Amino acid sequence: MGNVSWGELFPGRWSAVIFISYMGLFINQGIFVTLSQSKGDYKYNIVTVVLMTEVLKLIVSMILYCWNNDISSLFLEIIKHRQVFMLYMVPSFLYCLYNNLAFINLAAFDPTTYYLLLQFRVVITGIIFQVVFKKQLSNKQWLSLIILTLGCMMKQVNFSSGNTAVSNFHVNINALFIFIQTICSCLAGVYNEYLLKGQGANINIYVQNVFMYIDSIICNILVLILQGDLLGAFENVGPSILFDPKVLVIIANNAAVGIITSFFLKNLNSILKTFASALELVFTAVLCWLLFGIPIYLNTGLAIGMVSYAVILYAQNPVQNSPKSVTSEEEGERAEPLISKKSIEIV
Repeated sequence: MGNVSWGELFPGRWSAVIFISYMGLFINQGIFVTLSQSKGDYKYNIVTVVLMTEVLKLIVSMILYCWNNDISSLFLEIIKHRQVFMLYMVPSFLYCLYNNLAFINLAAFDPTTYYLLLQFRVVITGIIFQVVFKKQLSNKQWLSLIILTLGCMMKQVNFSSGNTAVSNFHVNINALFIFIQTICSCLAGVYNEYLLKGQGANINIYVQNVFMYIDSIICNILVLILQGDLLGAFENVGPSILFDPKVLVIIANNAAVGIITSFFLKNLNSILKTFASALELVFTAVLCWLLFGIPIYLNTGLAIGMVSYAVILYAQNPVQNSPKSVTSEEEGERAEPLISKKSIEIV
């Protein structure tokens, strides 16, 4: 950690507040979703909840834009940059899958295991950058990715007979879902970075967020149509969502995650995101033990230690792509993949 300059990590007076808020909201995300479950299932339609979250994000983005601009100029911007609006359909679709899979995977894994397995996106992002952008990873980068992979595998090692085993079928199916979720996060982050530094480089960030959320709303509506339950998904919205404080907190928290992510990436840097990921694992494990009685076994402790060390080692020499005309992660999850400080989307 000697190569990390702590004086440069928190450059502004609000940097520490943004960092703590960002980390706390992501921890809350897993905790709140788990609290809303009933016997490992949900009493509400998860696609509807994701859709309502995107609507809330859209409203907030429009308000932030109109804070210093006229509402009519927003519609003019949408018409003017309609090609970029259509291009945002790709990351919106990927984030739509990511957000819906988050509920499915949190029903299968406890929050600690869920966030630990999501750290595998660092490996995937590194591979994507090497293949797509032809960036050769250094020895330290590969070492950190190997340690991270072993750390994720360590979580599945049973050191004690008291550690409840899970059926192979259950693990394999949901491991596939986790893999798809991480792929969606990485690809969406890289593609969104392409838009931010390419066609969308000169477009107001809040306008780009409006593009993202309108497209995300369309994608979630399409998912409901494919489920054959577009109207039925809203029949029980009152009792199952609007009158359930737990679900309302999830919607508000997930929207706040998107808002704080934009401030995080604007004011801080991707190195701090890796530190946040490591700290999230530790705090999530402790909170799950206190709230749900989920024990911290030896394999969990070793896995958290290995993954935390890997992301900190990676932070000393992260994969970077110089801001050329069209290239250079969030994610960020919530990559969320590796996005530079200029890439400030709300996820």
